[in-house]
Amino acid sequence: MPTNFIEELRWRGMIHDIMPGTEEALNKESSAGYIGFDPTADSLHVGSLVQIMILVHFQRAGHKPYALVGGATGMVGDPSGKSQERNLLDKEILDHNVACVKAQLEKFLDFTGENSAEMVNNYDWFENMSFLEFIRDVGKHISVNYMMAKDSVKSRLETGMSFTEFSYQLVQGYDFYYLNKHKNCIVQLGGSDQWGNIVTGTELIRRKGGGEAYAVTTPLIKKADGTKFGKTESGNVWLDANKTSAYKFYQFWLNASDADAESYIKIFTLKSKEDIEAIIAEHKEMPHVRLLQKALAEDITVRVHGEDALQRAIDASTALFSKSIDGIRNLDEQDFLDVFEGVEMAKITTGDVSGGLGIIDALAGKTQFLKSNGEARRELKGNAIAVNKTKVNDQYVITSNDLIHDKYVLLSKGKKTNFILVVQDE
Repeated sequence: MPTNFIEELRWRGMIHDIMPGTEEALNKESSAGYIGFDPTADSLHVGSLVQIMILVHFQRAGHKPYALVGGATGMVGDPSGKSQERNLLDKEILDHNVACVKAQLEKFLDFTGENSAEMVNNYDWFENMSFLEFIRDVGKHISVNYMMAKDSVKSRLETGMSFTEFSYQLVQGYDFYYLNKHKNCIVQLGGSDQWGNIVTGTELIRRKGGGEAYAVTTPLIKKADGTKFGKTESGNVWLDANKTSAYKFYQFWLNASDADAESYIKIFTLKSKEDIEAIIAEHKEMPHVRLLQKALAEDITVRVHGEDALQRAIDASTALFSKSIDGIRNLDEQDFLDVFEGVEMAKITTGDVSGGLGIIDALAGKTQFLKSNGEARRELKGNAIAVNKTKVNDQYVITSNDLIHDKYVLLSKGKKTNFILVVQDE
């Protein structure tokens, strides 16, 4: 059943700015609107999920969503929120990126039915437009004073801005004008850093076409501690499993703080207000169980990667803390490496293993896991050493039977200190 789009965003904390009259216009009748996606990479990342979810809510409210990929603007570069000009991409790379982004959006939006989502590429209307045509038909409607007043321009005046970047707001404004004229889009949605560009579009529609158009932007998502959302030590958290595995993706959400998880579950899931409040209340009674984080991580991982990938991610998460090696042996190799990312590794040869590698040599002689043979003997005597999660004594010999995926051996000291032997051909 269609919902009140603006009301839905409001209780979820997803509105930063809204143009007067927007809610009334959207409540009056089913409308069309769009969000632009940057195709400068061949995958979207979790930061893009905010805008994807806005389109999902827009469609669920009975409106028609358009996802615009900037095949043309990706060749220019948007200065909004950036301190320097970014690298420009050629058409071949952009075409590949656009195709990848489209495949990811299709996981979230319904591209069939009465208010089916549509994908549009601004290269289609800019490809044959000449520069003279653009400045005649678009540039004359927006004054330089108007453009200079935008925060995205003023913030760059001291460091410098190319004419290419300066003109970006006109290009994005024309996108809105074109979609308003040809697709009846009356609202553009986007992040708060896009407000200036979006308003330029509404102004162009008013001055050039005499129509009415509206704007809604979302807040910049930040963690409760003020650090940037969507980044880990290894970089962006991508929606493509080849860039960020389902296990790492699941862990990203699972590791959210309580304060962040309360915010994220409203923004990134479709759970109702009642369901979310019930989960938060239950979580507060047993915070150590992390019910909130688990509900969040499971919901998002299923929608991005599917049920099977979620189950593998859960299996990988539990395998790490299991007392049995079976769970780890059942992981595929990439999940195994993800689970033990950051754990020190040492290379040994197949000859070391085929001839049998004594545990003291494995701990200290051929590796630097422990500092000396003496330390190795003390830890073994204290029953602190395990091979593939099984406690061993100083007589233990590692053989090919111990290999995980025919190349790894897991050494552990106590419950938290791990070390991986990697067996390679001589």
